[in-house]
Amino acid sequence: MASLKNIFSSRSSTDGEFYITIKKIIGFKPQDISIYQEAFTHRSMNSTKNDGKPENYERLEFLGDAMLGSVIAAHLFKKVPNGNEGYLTKMRSKVVSREHLNELGRDLKLIDLVKTSVSMQHFGENIHGNVFEALVGAIYLDKGFKYVEKFIQRRVIKPYVDIEKLEGKVISYKSLFIEWCQKNKKSFKFNVYEDTGNDPLKHFAVKLQLEQDTVAKARGTSKKKAEERAAKRAFYKLQKQMQLQSE
Repeated sequence: MASLKNIFSSRSSTDGEFYITIKKIIGFKPQDISIYQEAFTHRSMNSTKNDGKPENYERLEFLGDAMLGSVIAAHLFKKVPNGNEGYLTKMRSKVVSREHLNELGRDLKLIDLVKTSVSMQHFGENIHGNVFEALVGAIYLDKGFKYVEKFIQRRVIKPYVDIEKLEGKVISYKSLFIEWCQKNKKSFKFNVYEDTGNDPLKHFAVKLQLEQDTVAKARGTSKKKAEERAAKRAFYKLQKQMQLQSE
């Protein structure tokens, strides 16, 4: 793949590598390539527009999130005519979950196009999903809603939105575990303590206690991640018991 330096130096040209790459990703010709340049500019560049306003992907990310949610909502509304509001909301949440958006961004290798002044190692996993949303926002500003729908149909709905699979997809194992405990009147507690170990980054360790027993342990770079991993391990360990008591 061409170096990032070459890609960015060619951004001003409609026949440059950046233009060609964007065209390949979105499936049609960009009209205003500068909007896509903004969609792939990280705030660390401290870039500004002619009017002095910041030029980075964060505002486009907000716009893209709204566009993505509306297109997915419309698709599910048509695809599942018998689905009530709660069902449709839950299904939409599964499609636009942070985990899924990160997967979409990784599959398209969008991070390779990000212009930043800091090392990629400082970015978390969410950079992939954030840039994907910014790209959707850029398409809307450049080509309008019709092309946003076209892009999402091609890149999200056709390859990823399978109703039956989505119905069985778990968004949060922690929420699922807590819901099961509350329904079955079981006490639980996430015991969190700092555990740096030999890792350069601070980690948190979690022991998930169910009644009097510790049913799972996990580590993560944040309390939230550690608790989610512990809940996931507990879910698979207690899956048969949870399914029987949920029936």
